[in-house]
Parts: sequence; structure tokens; C-alpha cells
Amino acid sequence: MDQRILFIGALIVVCVVVASLVVAPPTVKQKSKKRIASIDKSKNARRSGSVAVTESIQKEKRKKLNEALSRFEENNEKKNKSYTLEQKIEQAGLNISKEKFCIASFIFGLSIGALVLITGQGKFVAICSMVVAGFGVPLWIIGMCRRRRQKKFVSEFANAIDIIVRGVKSGYPINECLQIIAQESPSPINEEFHQLTEGIRLGMSLEQVLDRMYERMPLPDVRYFEIVLLIQQQTGGNLAEALGNLSSVLRSRKMLHGKIQALAAEAKASAIIIGSLPIVVMCMVKIASPEYLEPLFATTQGNYILGAAGFWFCLGILVMRQMMQIKV
Repeated sequence: MDQRILFIGALIVVCVVVASLVVAPPTVKQKSKKRIASIDKSKNARRSGSVAVTESIQKEKRKKLNEALSRFEENNEKKNKSYTLEQKIEQAGLNISKEKFCIASFIFGLSIGALVLITGQGKFVAICSMVVAGFGVPLWIIGMCRRRRQKKFVSEFANAIDIIVRGVKSGYPINECLQIIAQESPSPINEEFHQLTEGIRLGMSLEQVLDRMYERMPLPDVRYFEIVLLIQQQTGGNLAEALGNLSSVLRSRKMLHGKIQALAAEAKASAIIIGSLPIVVMCMVKIASPEYLEPLFATTQGNYILGAAGFWFCLGILVMRQMMQIKV
């Protein structure tokens, strides 16, 4: 009887132990699962919070960027106006005042008109020559100097931007990078950046000095440079990366412009030949038979015919010039 009781008790103890071993693991698993779920929830909450913060920051940056671009577009529309004679002289890089330029143009026009009268031509031809020499030739010289100076500026502007990129990556402030360009770069890059740094040193804002630089050098490249700097100043971001992208874009535009010039070389040669033919033929006829063209210069009707022919000749040259120009 005692053995049976001991056997039953041992059996009960074994059953309790087995039951405890079988039941305990699921409770531990449930607790571990709850802990893992709570940790995942906290992580997801933190991630969602960080994502929301980054999205709000990006939305704010996009909003500032759109506002800055819209403001720049409005300012650009206001600035698209014809330049005065003084501004054109400054853009050409000529150290002469507007008054001296007008006096020199007037004297040159009078000299050409007197020279035409001395050679025995009519008054109409003399007046036309005086007007062309006094107004057309000086403005053409200024335009030629402007285009030459702008071409030199564009050819070296990407290198100047690369100097800023390398300086910013090395830890230099942008003002010191601008001073390095003003000291080391060739003309006219150094002249423009020297005026830029002088304006900053005198207390002008970056937007004001860049606007003045654009007035002195009205080029799309300078406008892009201004927009990149001002947007980075207002919205933040990686300045070196933005200017590096701008430098690559400017170099690509320069390569594309060179390809266009090479493809349009044949058309330019044809236009030069066609444009020079009337003058060459008139000179040859004048040499071979001087009396044949004498009525054009000696009579009033001939002067009118010569003036009309010159007008249509100049109009044809301008039309061919516009057809050959391809803006990049």
C-alpha cells in the first residue's frame, strides 16, 4: 500500500514537472514576442518621426527654392532692357567717358564727310558718309569690343568656377576664393572679380555685387552663377557640388557652341563671298570704265539709286547674319 502511494506521488510529481516544462516555453515566447513588437513599434515611430521631419525640411527647402527662382525671374524680366551708351562703353572695357566718345565720333564723322566732299562726290554722299562714320562706325567698334571681351570672359569663366569649387572643398571661405580669382586669373575675369570683391569689402550684399557684375557682363553664364550663389545662400546646400555642376554645364555649352561654329563655317564663307561681290564688282567696273558709274555719284538720281542700293545691301547682310547666328 505504501509503495502504491509512493508510486502515485512520484507519478504526480513527474506529471507536474512535465506540464511545467511544456507550458513555460510558450509564455516565454509570448513575452519575447511582445518585447520585440514593442521595440519594433518604437523603432517605427522614431523612423516615421524622422521621415516626417526630413520631408518637412525638404518641403521647406523646395518652397524657398521656388520663391527664390520666381524672384530671380521677376528681376531678370525687369533687367531685360536696352543698355545706355555709358553702360556699353563700360561693358566694352574702354576707359573713356561718354562725352569724350561723343566728341570723338562727331570729329570723325566731320572728317569723313569733308574727305568725301574733297574727292568731288555729291553732298548727299557726303552727308550719308558723315552719318555712317559719326554714328555707325563708333557703335560698331564698341559692339566689336564688347563681343571680344565677352568671348574672353566665357572662355575662362568655367576655370574660375573650378577655383571656387576646389577652394570650398579645401575649407576656404568663398570670399577668399573670389580674391584668388581676382589676383590670379587673366583679363577680363580678374577685372570683374576684383570689382566683385571690392563691393563686398565696402559692405554691399552679395546680391547687389552680383547684379552689378551682370550689368557689366550681361551673359547667361554670369546669370547662372548669380542664381546658384544666391539660392545656396538662402536655402543652404552643398555649394561645391552646385558650382561643380554649373562648371560642367558651362563647358558643355562651350563645346556645343564650338561644334555649331564649325558646322556654320561653310555658310559664313558663302555669306562673306556673296556680301563682298557687289563691292568688288563695282570697284572692278570703276577701274575698267570710270565713266560708266559716274552718273551714280555725279547726279541726284544716281545718288538716290546708290543710297537705295546701299540700304538693301545692308539689309541683306543683316538678314544673312541673323540666319547664321545660332544661340546656345
